[in-house]
Amino acid sequence: MAAMTSTASAAGPGPRPLLNRRLAEFGTTIFAEMSALALRTGSINLGQGFPDTDGPEAVREAAVRALRDGRGNQYPPGPGIPELRTAVADHQRRRYGLECDPDTEVLVTAGATEAIAAALLALVEPGDEVIALEPYYDSYAACIAMAGGTRVPVTLRPAPRPDGAAPDGAAPGDADGAAAPRGFRLDLDELRDAVTKRTRLLLLNTPHNPTGTVLTHAELAEIARLAVEHDLLVVTDEVYEHLVYDGARHIPLATFPGMRERTVTISSAGKTFSFTGWKVGWVTAAAELVTAVRSAKQFLTYVSSGPFQYAAAEALALPDSYFDGLRRDLQAGRDLLSAGLSEAGFEVYRPSATYFITTDIRPLGESDGFAFCRALPERIGVVAIPNAVFYDHRHEGAPFVRFAFCKRPEVLREAAERLLKLRNG
Repeated sequence: MAAMTSTASAAGPGPRPLLNRRLAEFGTTIFAEMSALALRTGSINLGQGFPDTDGPEAVREAAVRALRDGRGNQYPPGPGIPELRTAVADHQRRRYGLECDPDTEVLVTAGATEAIAAALLALVEPGDEVIALEPYYDSYAACIAMAGGTRVPVTLRPAPRPDGAAPDGAAPGDADGAAAPRGFRLDLDELRDAVTKRTRLLLLNTPHNPTGTVLTHAELAEIARLAVEHDLLVVTDEVYEHLVYDGARHIPLATFPGMRERTVTISSAGKTFSFTGWKVGWVTAAAELVTAVRSAKQFLTYVSSGPFQYAAAEALALPDSYFDGLRRDLQAGRDLLSAGLSEAGFEVYRPSATYFITTDIRPLGESDGFAFCRALPERIGVVAIPNAVFYDHRHEGAPFVRFAFCKRPEVLREAAERLLKLRNG
């Protein structure tokens, strides 16, 4: 997978490499490399996607209270504490009309990353094909490899620009009437063509990292029809479910006909409540699927995040005003940084969701995202991530660069001022 920058050495006993061949292409991540570069150069780090402020004080105090009360300081129950499993089930019912039994259809994990790993290890046999939307979160490739599966990327590409539109102009609306900013879209024909008799599973991410795409009702309905027709399992990564902008709406695939029994839905508290270090995630699915995922998960971490589970349960019960305020603040950060990037000369693909803005560096006379990002800290004191690390087909992502906007306004304003140096020479 292109998301990694080094491989294991063959040094060690005998000629055989120490790292097994399934993971031989994976080494130090680009995030570690760029974060180290940010520290060395004193740059503003807009690479890795974590907020630079903590989440709600009430949620943090809930974790402190759990620690002091002795709740979760020892091993919590394997499936997760009942309070959090019930809160997750309530959330799914209240938000999406999905009924989940908290005792058999909810599983708490060490963040969404472990949930993805456990799902793939449980459901994929060696040789099975797993289709994922490219560019994709870097752990997907590693987890598919650990399961012995074969990854099959289906590439999201920028939507055609409407005639006469500015580089960051709006794309035509969806069939259901929802106008959307120009961004990256899924080619449903390419997705259909990727399915073979060896396809076992679709690994879907919506809202999508890194492009900020939110799949529409029409797109999801077609994906559901495809999954039912070919009897495919689907794992959906929905960690950005509450971070959607401009009136976009996240719709879980599990709500579509025939999908409840074949979909593993994954989310977490980290992005929604700005406590990414707590690593509290969850799986919801039919009981048989949860049992399968739990069979793998119990041999990964077994349990985790004891006191933080109690806090996450309280967080999920926060009023709608919290979620509305979070979206409003992040959308303002997106708009602030988007304007700065546009003024600096980038082509900006304004995201409908997530923490990230994808840009095209070709208007700046650049075409190699890796070289551009490695030079940027020394040039102007800003760190970004080359999108090519999220692609198997590196040429597809070569000119794209990702910036995180989940930062304080003053940090984004300073970054925008520094970025202007690119235009001004």
